[in-house]
Amino acid sequence: MKRLAGIALVFLVAVGCGKAPAPPAKHAPGPASAGLSYELRLGRHVYQHYCQTCHGETGAGDGFNAFNLDPRPRDLSDPAFQKKKTDAELADAIRRGGTGIGLSSLMPPWGRTLSNSDVDNVVRYLRTFRKS
Repeated sequence: MKRLAGIALVFLVAVGCGKAPAPPAKHAPGPASAGLSYELRLGRHVYQHYCQTCHGETGAGDGFNAFNLDPRPRDLSDPAFQKKKTDAELADAIRRGGTGIGLSSLMPPWGRTLSNSDVDNVVRYLRTFRKS
């Protein structure tokens, strides 16, 4: 009986306050995620975690660590590069790293770290860097 009275008291206090509970905050998509598909958002997340430090936020090869590397990371937003490379070639470079494709050993291989779908999503995201 005491328990029922306690519940009723809590209910009356909540109703008696006259305030409706605040609606949950809506998280509007930020400018970077507006209009991106689920796969592109996943690819962006993986890119930001593993690639952005060297390749930069926009893929221009100007990441925080890029200036410590010789040779510098590739500009992934270069239209000629984007046109020349197939999705399969980009995925292969991500999986096998620079050494695996005959380039710089400074790019690590991510094939044992990232799943196939992660790599595919990163490739999709890299395609958004294409400059006009």
